[in-house]
Formats: sequence, structure tokens, C-alpha cells
Amino acid sequence: MCISLFKNIFYVLTMLLFAGAMQAQEMDFSLCPPQDQPNNIQVYLAESAKKVSESFLQDVNTLDEWKAIRAQRYQELVEMLGLNDVPLTGERSPLNVKTVGSISMPGYRIDKIYYESLPNLYVPANLYIPKGIKKPAPAILYVCGHAETQKAYYQGLAHKFAKLGFVCLIIETIQWGEVRGEHWGTNMNGWFHWYSRGYNPGGVEAWNGIRGLDLLSQMPEVNPNALGITGASGGGSQSWYLAALDDRIKAAAPAAGGEELYAEICQSTIDHQCDCMRPLNTYQRDFSDIGALVAPKPFMIAAPNRDALFAIESVRDLHEDVKKVYDFYGASQNLSLIEADGGHGDRQTLRPKIFSFFIKHLMGKEVAPEKIGDIDKSEKAQLSVEELAVYTNGAPEDDRTKTIQETFFALPEPPMIKTKPELETYRAEVLDFLKEKTFRAFPENPVPLDVKWEYRTVEEAKYGMQTFSFVSEEGWRLKFTIYWNRPPEEKQSVLLVLKNPNEPFMDFGKFVSGIDPNQTVVYFEARGIGETGWAENMQWHIRRSLGWMGKTVASMRVYDVLRCIEALQSIPGFNIDRENINIAAEGEMSVVALYAALLKGDINTVLVKNPPASQNVPSQPDGRGEAIEMLNCLRITDVAQVAGLNLDTKFIGIGELPDTYTWTKEVYETLKPENFQIIKDFSEWK
Repeated sequence: MCISLFKNIFYVLTMLLFAGAMQAQEMDFSLCPPQDQPNNIQVYLAESAKKVSESFLQDVNTLDEWKAIRAQRYQELVEMLGLNDVPLTGERSPLNVKTVGSISMPGYRIDKIYYESLPNLYVPANLYIPKGIKKPAPAILYVCGHAETQKAYYQGLAHKFAKLGFVCLIIETIQWGEVRGEHWGTNMNGWFHWYSRGYNPGGVEAWNGIRGLDLLSQMPEVNPNALGITGASGGGSQSWYLAALDDRIKAAAPAAGGEELYAEICQSTIDHQCDCMRPLNTYQRDFSDIGALVAPKPFMIAAPNRDALFAIESVRDLHEDVKKVYDFYGASQNLSLIEADGGHGDRQTLRPKIFSFFIKHLMGKEVAPEKIGDIDKSEKAQLSVEELAVYTNGAPEDDRTKTIQETFFALPEPPMIKTKPELETYRAEVLDFLKEKTFRAFPENPVPLDVKWEYRTVEEAKYGMQTFSFVSEEGWRLKFTIYWNRPPEEKQSVLLVLKNPNEPFMDFGKFVSGIDPNQTVVYFEARGIGETGWAENMQWHIRRSLGWMGKTVASMRVYDVLRCIEALQSIPGFNIDRENINIAAEGEMSVVALYAALLKGDINTVLVKNPPASQNVPSQPDGRGEAIEMLNCLRITDVAQVAGLNLDTKFIGIGELPDTYTWTKEVYETLKPENFQIIKDFSEWK
């Protein structure tokens, strides 16, 4: 009787306390309120891409304003192609050109050559040289697209250029050349760690092209002041890149090589694109920004009107954007868009106009396209793959084409840290880098949190349970649930538990089982988790799309965690100790927790279980599984080092840690051993 009475009194007091806390919040509550945020990843991708496309030339209205930022935009393109570590200026390694054979043709010859663009990185090529050259001639660098037989497939254009009096160097890609390397890292292999490495195969191709220009410029038969570039598809995108990167190119004619990002995302044509077709978009730029760097040199954009990869409407918009910069220079006559009926490629009605374009701008002659005609596609005019092959006895034994994605640039080793000033210096360098090149896409002006009370009960925890929602980023309303195990008005620590993607409902709370029953716990579902989750078979598309917009799934979730903490601390009437916020995560969400703690800076404790050993690991080919990539992060750090950069934040590993966390352990043991701990389970954490 007495026990029953005591329970009733306790229940009434708890209800009164809970009601008082709700009144103190002064928050609106409605059962199943209307959703003012769509929480739709497809809508978000489209809107994000639209913002990138519409950001072109914001606040730039004159030539002087453009010139003031041009050098910065150039450097951005260099970085986004991963060309930071190659000598774009200054002395370069010897080309070591080797001629392995020659084919005599009526009016010209074809030298079969290869050259060394970097030590042990060889580029097979065919060099078409008109016979009887009496003075240096203009030259064309032809960059191959994704045709499997490469210089054999595109040979018709090289034959035609040679007949028209141009020296033409046609170079193979690292993907479909005589040595088969990799372009389709994320496209086919699930190598999303390329994003973390800051690697893009388009950058290697661009560098090989730059060295091809070096080769042409050194030839006595070539006028180095009359170099042009063209190619279709992947060769089209390379023509955009190289025309923007290298001032030696005086005229460029890309075919079927690019469109606005907005169209690629909205129409999902990105799903059919090679990784090389866009730079890794650290700075959230579009193809129009690349075209702006080409201005004011002669530039012809060639586009078929039924291209499966590039919508003609988008190409027209792209042309109009680039024209704004040409107008700044008063050189709109140097920019043109030519169209043709048909699908992807350079098309027969485009090619004569491209030949005429180069004759005009590199030879100074006006010759009508119809007089020039198209290439000879007859069977008798085609040389076989074997006849044009360079490596008749195999590639050089030390060739690194197949592994260039691992060696194109070196990733840093974590420094030896012996003193706190050394750690602080390293931490500041890492933070500056991450804010600039990894989390640059965080909204510059965050939207209001608009915290709302969604659900409450006096059950489930000692002092009830409450669910709140907040707006993390425009288009996303996320939820967190507080399990009050101490009175809400009492100053206390909280444990923020990050839920995992595709976590079964029956596993809810298992991760932190055994926790102190007096600990208030907050469960949070970041984007793509729980109510905002997306289908696993969409993960591949989402990860690739985000990379092209300067984001990743993991970087978005880091932002969500930071916003969740802000929302949690903003609730009136709740006395949460700002100096005692702890984060717990398991598996892939450990990466999110560690980076969020580093950015936040004043987290008390981070507890991780089964954290990934590194972000430098491939994913599943279909894109499912752990999405832990973050743009460029491996150029400065890795998740195991991030764990050791916040010396004042306690680091607790639950169970065994990967060997890569030895650096973290050593830093803590050297500088603050009391803040590093390994426990078997949550019951040991006090």
C-alpha cells in the first residue's frame, strides 16, 4: 500500500516537473506538424547543383574584376585536377622520346613514339608529320576519348590534319591505351577514396597532354606559337582543361566534352560519365569557370543535339555563360558554338567546321568547311591497331601507368610529435586545410535552426523522453531524441550517440548498452539515416554526385552533428553542461564523430567502437557500405590522426583499435596520457 502510494506520488511529481520544463521552453507543438522541409536527397542534389551552376561570375561584371580573380580561379582548377605536385612552371623531367617505327603515307609520315611525362610514366603516341616542311608548321594535339582502340579509332582526324599541313600528335589515355590503367575509380571500382586522396584521372591526362605540348614545341618542324587542341568526349573535356591550363594553346575545339553541372545531376547523366569528365569540385565550380580561363583565345564548342551524355540545351547555356567573359575582352568573335544532328561524338557535320576553324586561327587562312570536307572513313584508309601500335614488344618494364593513381603524388606521413607546441602547430595546419579544401561547402550563412518539439513521454527514461527536430541545412529537417536520466533543469553532461545508416530497429541502443543509468543520452540521425534514409542502391549515384559538387556523405554528416549540438544547446529550460558534451559512434560514424569533435573543439569525450583504420581504402563497387570519404583530407591527415589532434578531448576506444591508431596513442601518452583510454564496453565509462 505504502509502496503503491509512493509510486503514484513519484509519478505525479515527475509529470509536474516534465510539464514545467515544457512550459519553460515556450515551444510550439502540434501532432504530426506539416513537413516544411522535403528531406529528399534527389531534390537536394538538384538544388545544390543548380547553385553551383548559377554561381558563375557572381559579383564579376567587368574585365578588371575578372582579371582580379583569374589567377585564383586558375590555381583552383590546378588543385581540383590534382596537379599540385607536378611542375606546371619551371624545369621538367626529360621527355626521353623514343621512336620505335615509322609509316610512310602519301604526303606525310607517322612516327610511332612514346615519351616520359614523369619518370617511368610513359605515353604511347602517333606523330603525324607532313613531308617537305620548309618552315615550322602549326600543330594539333589530338587527345583521345573513351574509344577502346584509341589512336586507331581516332586516326581519321590525324590523317586529315596532316593532309591539311598540320603536324598532329595523337596521344592515348591511361585507361584505353596499349597499357590499361584506371579511369573508372568511382564509376566501376568503388574507389571513392580517390575523393579523399584528391585524385582525379583527368589530371594525369592533362599532365600527359602538357608534356605532349612540350614535345611539339621542341620539334624543328613545329611553330610553337601555333598550337591547337581538339578531341571528342573524354578528349573534349581534356580540350577544355588544357586550353585553360596552358597558354601555349592558341586555339581549341572540344567536341561533346561538357555541359552545366545542373543538367548532369538533374538528368542523371553523371551516372554514365567517367571520373575524368569533371575535376574534383573542391571549389564548387562549373565548366563555365573552365571556359572563362580559356578566354579570349579562339574557342569552338562542338556539340551534337542528341547526345546521351550532354543535353544540347545545357551546352547552349554553357556557351552563353562563357560568352560573358569573352564579351569582357571584346572578343566574342573568338567564341562559337556549332551543332550537329546525332548522338555522342564529333559527328561528320562538325569535323569540317573544326578543320576550317584551325586553318583560320593557326594558319591565317579562310577556307570554307564544305571545301575541306570530312575525314576518309573508308576501310582502305584505316591502318590497323597492330600497324599503329607502339609497344610491339611490350611496354617498358618500369612503366607505372597501371598504378599511377597511387603514385601521381605522395600522401604525407603523420609528423613526429613530442611537444604541445608541435601538436598545436600541426593541428592549426590541419584545421586550416580542412576548412578550405574539405569542408568548404559548409553553408557560409547557416539557415535558422528553427528547433521544434515533436514528441514527448514520461516513460522510456527516468525523467522522460523528448524528440526535437531542427533544420540542419536548407532542405533538411533532422531529429534527435533525448532520454533524460537526470532532471532536465539540473546541470548535466549528455552523451550524443550517432546512429548508423541502415541500423536495424532492434539494434537501437545496443551500442551503448551498459551505460551509467544516470547518464542523459541523445540519439541523433544525421542525413541519410533513419527517417531521412535513402535506398542502398542510390548510394553510388549520391556519392558520385556529391563529389562533383564539392561534398561527400560524410562531410554532410559532420555538418549535421555540429548543427545538432548547436540545436541541443539552444533549447530553453534545459541545463546542459556546455563543457561536458560527449559523442559516441560506431563504425563509419566514428569518422564523422572524430572530425566533428576536431571542428567543434570543445567536446569533452569521444568514444568510438570499430573505427575504420583509414580513409584511404576502397569501397564496394556498387557504392554500398561505409561512405567515409571526405574531399582531399588525405592530402593533410587521416582519421586516425584526427583522433589525436584534440589533446584536451578525451579519446576512448571501445574494444581493440586498428594499428593505425598507434600514432594517436603515442601522442596522448607523450603529452596527456590521462585523456587516452581503451575499455571493453560502455559499463567501464564513468
